[in-house]
Amino acid sequence: MLRSLFSGISGLRAHQQMMDVTGNNISNVNTTGYKSSQTVFQDTLSQMVNAAGAPQNGSGGTNPAQVGLGVRTASVNANFSQGAAQTTGKAGDMMIQGDGFFITKSGGETVYTRAGSFTFDANGSLTTPNGQIVQGWSADTNGVVNTAGAPGDIKLPIGISLAPEQTTAFTLTGNLSYEAPVGATSAKTIPIPTIDANGQSGTLEVVLTKAAPIAGVEQWTITMPNVLPAVPAQTIPFPGGRAQGTLVAGVDTGKITMNGYEIDIHDLTTYAGNTEARVSASDGSAAGILNSYTVSNTGQIVGVFSNGLKQTLGQLALANFNNVNGLEKIGDSMFRSTVNSGLAQVGSAGSAGLGLITSGALEMSNVDLAQEFTNLVIAQRGFQANSRIITTSDEILQELVNLKR
Repeated sequence: MLRSLFSGISGLRAHQQMMDVTGNNISNVNTTGYKSSQTVFQDTLSQMVNAAGAPQNGSGGTNPAQVGLGVRTASVNANFSQGAAQTTGKAGDMMIQGDGFFITKSGGETVYTRAGSFTFDANGSLTTPNGQIVQGWSADTNGVVNTAGAPGDIKLPIGISLAPEQTTAFTLTGNLSYEAPVGATSAKTIPIPTIDANGQSGTLEVVLTKAAPIAGVEQWTITMPNVLPAVPAQTIPFPGGRAQGTLVAGVDTGKITMNGYEIDIHDLTTYAGNTEARVSASDGSAAGILNSYTVSNTGQIVGVFSNGLKQTLGQLALANFNNVNGLEKIGDSMFRSTVNSGLAQVGSAGSAGLGLITSGALEMSNVDLAQEFTNLVIAQRGFQANSRIITTSDEILQELVNLKR
């Protein structure tokens, strides 16, 4: 039998595989997070006809003569280049800009994906469309995430609440008239909205009253008349017309402490004009219920609560591999690690070479249709050419059969 027959058959098989890979790429042109594949061919074993000969006295050497026995598929490599962004506006849709994979878990098996279309299920777990639970780190009650530990399930239970925070500090700004008379007639009452430890709102009254100057420096006293038991008044000096706070090692802190409140007064002045002092800021907040969430580019999930506050609730974990082409595709846009991919190197987005996360967008397929249509033609022509090898070899065999006639 002619060796060319088997070479042609191997060529048909190889180009059929190329056609299969190319067709699969084209069919996934709109698949979220899909990574296209490329077929790599290599020749098979070559049969030795004549071995190489060394140069002899008076004659040169000879090269080996070999006849190839066909072609085979050496590998099907995935192309992990970045796909384009498709904006969705949904916080649960995420894409990785750069290297890395989202980590998911189901039934004890950890798998990896670039498709970041996630939603929260009935248990508050962040999941893929197929139910795998996205992995990351949960924050503590203060919103601090420890990324040094092993990642676990990302959960945001429905109805999660933020405890109230008691008011402990406020800021006074504006002007206290330099022309105001000394005594009660100059008193300026400023209401301060407060929150107690139970989340109840209230009002703290602060009264500023002009006092007699000391050594040419303007003085104002501050009192809290509606605090029980009564709190002694404090005097605030205004050297150069600007309030001076408590001195620490001779340095003005711009703040005073009264009845457990830290009061920032560095923007209080006493110049000519009207008294227009007011409260410009205060801390403390009522209890809040989780309304929505956002995801930062480092993968931090930040809860937005009904009281207007935000707090970090968790952080997504990403993984990378020494050899991403060693990953095994298992369907559903998922990959599984293998002995040749290396162990997963887990970290947070933006660290250790991992990419950043964009929320409100999905990574589109990186299939290049122009290239794939070109590959389609190449595969078709390659298949046709190898089929001609078989038909031509068959004609030669027919001629051999006809020699006997």
